[in-house]
Amino acid sequence: MAGHSKWANIKHKKSKEDARRGRLFTKLSRQIMVAARDGGGDPSANVSLRLAIEKARAANMPNEAIERAIKRGTGELEPVHYETLTYEGYAPGGVAVLVQAMTDNRNRTAGDLRHIFSRHDGSLGEVGSVAWMFDAKGQVEVDRQGAPDPDEMLLLAAEAGAEDVETDDEERYIVLTALQDLDKVRRALEEQGLHVLSAEPTYRPQTTMELDEEQARKVLKLIEALEEYDDVQEVYTNLELSDELLAKLEV
Repeated sequence: MAGHSKWANIKHKKSKEDARRGRLFTKLSRQIMVAARDGGGDPSANVSLRLAIEKARAANMPNEAIERAIKRGTGELEPVHYETLTYEGYAPGGVAVLVQAMTDNRNRTAGDLRHIFSRHDGSLGEVGSVAWMFDAKGQVEVDRQGAPDPDEMLLLAAEAGAEDVETDDEERYIVLTALQDLDKVRRALEEQGLHVLSAEPTYRPQTTMELDEEQARKVLKLIEALEEYDDVQEVYTNLELSDELLAKLEV
């Protein structure tokens, strides 16, 4: 559930499972294709493509697959025409959900997402129904190994132009930026010798909701079903998970 650090920690662990790798590579290939199509195949001149390639490499995607995706995007190989769309809806308990998808058939994707929401006691909403509850931000993940302590990290991030640093993950710092400053902050942190794991846009909820364990489990089942759908790239919600509830969910 991108956009919420505690659940993202669970996702981070799950993403290491080989069973999910094929689906992840499919999603990453689409990101690379769209970035190459929109901004050209040279990552040094196309920030979006450079970030997509770095994300793919961090997931151990083979270089051959990355190059093939770039060539499909630029038209050197037979292209697949994807468009990026955002869908909005509600999960059980009234939790707001933003879904970013890449699809070559928007009617199919809308129908499939509506079915997934309905099957998990949610509902797909109209455009604008929940987007106003989120702010678009840049998010840079920094490896804590070899990085300074949290106080010094806050100073480094502020000097780089970041807005905030989340430090509750034992493996990573999450550095938040204004969307337009994402690449500038990423480069500044790398120049300080920090290991940047990823840098990408994200959506952060303006306010969050807490639910009981039963309702929270329903919401997370919906989120997992959405994330397992090939057309879906990211899922953002305003669900808040307390440490106590998170411990129960991880059992």
